[in-house]
Amino acid sequence: MNYASPTYVEETRIGFRFLSSFTWQQHVLRVAINDLQRLAGGNATIAGVLLDAGCGQGKSFRLLRDAFQPQRLIGLDADPHSLELSRIEAEQQGITAELIAGDCARIELPDASVDIVFCHQTFHHLVEQENALAEFWRVLKPGGYLLFAESTKAYIDSWVIRWFFRHPMHVQKSADGYLQMLREQGFQFGDGQVSLPFLWWSRSSDFGLLERWHLRRPPPPGQRDETLVNVAARKPVVA
Repeated sequence: MNYASPTYVEETRIGFRFLSSFTWQQHVLRVAINDLQRLAGGNATIAGVLLDAGCGQGKSFRLLRDAFQPQRLIGLDADPHSLELSRIEAEQQGITAELIAGDCARIELPDASVDIVFCHQTFHHLVEQENALAEFWRVLKPGGYLLFAESTKAYIDSWVIRWFFRHPMHVQKSADGYLQMLREQGFQFGDGQVSLPFLWWSRSSDFGLLERWHLRRPPPPGQRDETLVNVAARKPVVA
């Protein structure tokens, strides 16, 4: 990977390989998309135009097609090599996908042209997070959904992630920090559109082994450092 973007921190080689793994597809992507579909309810089950912001290697395309049945699927990524792998993935899955090389902070799409923005594990790579969120707002139609799934600072700052991956540490946020940022942009959501998964792979201390061995119960929300936040946020019809 030899690309440069002042607003994006590229993945390490280990991270790049992980993004094509079975674990990534089944235990990260699939779980997140199912959860976001549940949070959105029946309001986002069929999308006219769906933008996968930070589509990576296109492993989400089939899952997004099955979950939201978009009439038009657009993949955006800053890495040309990832986009080429996305093209191959789309062809193998029999999916028509439009691919755009670019940065989330500067999306080359018209205003109010997208029904759903899917942003999964992309934001913690972005330096200009507020600008990217403003772009999501701009391209979304009134009433459109931002399906946002992100790792929090507690996870990104853990030893295992620092060891194997690369991120702009100065912009990482807590779950509450991301929720506040979404609200400040104008997105609307209630408690029923937010989930705080505490999945095994996000537990860098023991990867949830003690709980799986029934040696300890997982700490409840409010008594733990949240590692993940999923939100089905809506751009109001009247801003």
